[in-house]
Amino acid sequence: MTVNVAIAQINSTVGDLAGNSQRIADFARRAATQGADIVLTPELSLVGYPPEDLLLRRSFYAKSDLALQALAAEMANLTDLHVIVGHPLTRNDANYNAASVLCNGKIIATYCKQALPNYTVFDEKRYFTPADDVCVFSVKGTRFALNICEDTWFPDMPAKARAAGADVLLVPNASPYHMNKQHLRQEVMREHVSRQGLALVYANLYGAQDELIFDGASFVLNARGEMCAQLPSFEEALTLIAFEGAEPQSQTLAPALSVEAQVYSALVTGVRDYVGKNGFPGAILGLSGGVDSALTLAIAVDALGADKVRAVMMPSPYTADISWIDSRDMVARIGVRYDEIPISDCFDAFRNALAFEFDGLPEDATEENIQARIRGTLLMALSNKTGAIVLTTGNKSEMATGYCTLYGDMAGGYAVIKDIAKTLVYRLCDYRNSISEVIPERILTRAPSAELRPNQTDQDSLPPYEVLDGILRLFMEEGQGVAELLAAGYRKEDIERITRLIRINEYKRRQAPVGPRVTHRAFGRDWRYPITSKFKD
Repeated sequence: MTVNVAIAQINSTVGDLAGNSQRIADFARRAATQGADIVLTPELSLVGYPPEDLLLRRSFYAKSDLALQALAAEMANLTDLHVIVGHPLTRNDANYNAASVLCNGKIIATYCKQALPNYTVFDEKRYFTPADDVCVFSVKGTRFALNICEDTWFPDMPAKARAAGADVLLVPNASPYHMNKQHLRQEVMREHVSRQGLALVYANLYGAQDELIFDGASFVLNARGEMCAQLPSFEEALTLIAFEGAEPQSQTLAPALSVEAQVYSALVTGVRDYVGKNGFPGAILGLSGGVDSALTLAIAVDALGADKVRAVMMPSPYTADISWIDSRDMVARIGVRYDEIPISDCFDAFRNALAFEFDGLPEDATEENIQARIRGTLLMALSNKTGAIVLTTGNKSEMATGYCTLYGDMAGGYAVIKDIAKTLVYRLCDYRNSISEVIPERILTRAPSAELRPNQTDQDSLPPYEVLDGILRLFMEEGQGVAELLAAGYRKEDIERITRLIRINEYKRRQAPVGPRVTHRAFGRDWRYPITSKFKD
């Protein structure tokens, strides 16, 4: 007998119980009209993921429980439709990460997560108690079991479900994106679920929550590990999969995306949801004529629309003519509001005010930072006046080495490319221009420069970006030490210089805005190094 299972790949918002309930109900109704018997939503779909310390408040559990009961009642007229909803649960004075089966106005079964991740960006042991139960239910003669996300990253929980008689494993997920994560998920599911002889329906969250991006890309595997369905990445989706007994019927798979397309879509998702879910009317950023601000502007426009983005050029005495020309060229191509506010008079005023204190001292990075801070102050003033959020434009290479100014180019509300190494910045620009040429070619070919002193280039202060980014990836993202870096062919002087800069600039990064995480180790949630430390690798 055919059982139609729908994956509702939805975008939940943390704490929006009413909005999330309505979204789940809307997807369930759409699925019902298409003949669905089961609707599977992502992990904690009722409350959004991750709720973090909201999970320490009793009222959060109480209101979640009321919302779950109300949702079950609202869908009572969807006869015999089984809707799996993720939610937090308090039971016997313990808190659980749960998923319940709603059917005919009632909660007919509940499963609680057993494997609680506590690494990288995850901190579930802070909030939840691991359970030890099995949840199996039957629909038209096919037996379905529930696991939640991390449960399937180990063989034990799928094996328990199989031993309890399950034919198909339904898995609500909130699996954050990083590069190559989609391939990793599928391989682990084949290893731990398919080998148990179970078919798998994997429903992943879509959307962004602060630093975390959820890519969707939900999928279905048969018991042999063959891909039978693949939902699109970085968008909401509803897909029905027909099961003949325990055998899912194959359908056309969503096309795979290149790494550059994935990362660009992740950044667009991050900006769209951070600005939209937090109620900002738009975004504003400083446009310099350089590659980082050009990429940030393109992402912002693709996320929000040109009418909600404003670019401001703030030239100093050291701004090259080509920076003006290229900035004007780009905003003409992309169609945003553009203003030019020279900072020379402000810079002179600062220098005059400090002339006595600085008498007899040579100019150095102090004067460079004053220019950056003037620009940060102007952008924040425009933000205060209009309500638009300031998007900062610093990349991961700069954040790692401290090649950025506190209260200057770091001033803002959302750091769009803070997890994007400089070499990847160029790849993303090339990808975006392959769609339509919004970034002028000269921005991509001229030497990078902060333009804070005459004839300045980034390489005056930093090693070549190919070297910097290579060491950064191995040392910071992969956790390799000096011996491994030397073995990889990097010079000892470059290793010592870059690792020292990473170490001494932790205090700056702690004061940086949040931004989307696209690598498996970003500065932020999964980089927790002490500011005060004498340890050297």
